[in-house]
Amino acid sequence: MRATKESVVIAKYINTFLNDYMPSQKTKSEYTVKSYDEALTLYIAFLESEKGINSGNLRAECFSAANIESWLVWLRDKRGNSPETCNVRLASLRAFVKYLGKQNVKCLYLSQEASQIDRRKTVAPKIAGMSKKAVLALIEAPDASTKTGRRDIALMVAMYGTAARMSEILSLKVEHLHLGEKKPFVTVIGKGDKIRTLYLLPKTVAHLKAYIRDAHGDNPSPDSYVFYSRNKGRGGQMCQNAVNKQLKKHAAAAHKQCKDVPLDIHAHRLRHAKASHWLDDGVNIVQISFLLGHSQLETTMVYLDISTEQEARALATLEDENDETAPKRWKASGKSLADVCGLRQLKS
Repeated sequence: MRATKESVVIAKYINTFLNDYMPSQKTKSEYTVKSYDEALTLYIAFLESEKGINSGNLRAECFSAANIESWLVWLRDKRGNSPETCNVRLASLRAFVKYLGKQNVKCLYLSQEASQIDRRKTVAPKIAGMSKKAVLALIEAPDASTKTGRRDIALMVAMYGTAARMSEILSLKVEHLHLGEKKPFVTVIGKGDKIRTLYLLPKTVAHLKAYIRDAHGDNPSPDSYVFYSRNKGRGGQMCQNAVNKQLKKHAAAAHKQCKDVPLDIHAHRLRHAKASHWLDDGVNIVQISFLLGHSQLETTMVYLDISTEQEARALATLEDENDETAPKRWKASGKSLADVCGLRQLKS
């Protein structure tokens, strides 16, 4: 069916929101933009399959609170999404509807309606800890005689030593490392482009220095990603899926030596481990909140429920401290509503 003028305008707004507005005004994280893209893809698929909306009748009213509520039920019942996932999708869709209201004042009421939709009730999950012995076994698992093994060791040491998010570690560039300072530190860019300074312990510094020489040479480019993609080279960061794949591989090997190493490990588990070890070592919960880059202290409080071993001195948990142009696809014609909106076709 031929796209109407209003449907083309809505499709253009979706394209501009995802490819221009979000990356330039809201976030530089490709993973966050991907999350918004996923939410809009799911919503458009819902409108087409459940509400009979197509390029001939897509209009602003399709983003009504009633439709969004029905969509959340669809996500739960048809897609099997958890309440947590539904809340993430809802937040992303709200952001687009708010943007829609900014572009067209007649749509402001849609944003106001969407803001009143209740989030799904969730049960806070128990944060899984990881013993210091298990962390050590994991870090010792890669083959240090290979370049990939040495990279993985440096990556895990950096993740654990800083307790930074995986996205923060992977977005690090050589210029963010200050390893030659009297008190070596790294600057990370967190959520909301907030910058924080994290000081590094001696063995973390040693591992990073050795890795930089190994992977970047004697004169590394400041603009190179510290942990880069094999396919894209130093100008492209390593992807999160690759990191998690390597972690699971090393966890399987480490588990044979230490049963405390979880086989279902993911990068965030190292962050959880470091936070709990800091807490065990007597570091103030407010300081931990800052080190983790949490905007709310309540987010950090979940670590109080983790039971871990009591060893070593503060901050020295495993070591001795003393020793960012997408095409404007909305112009293209297509048979499906997703094609008109410039979104990928959702697989059934």
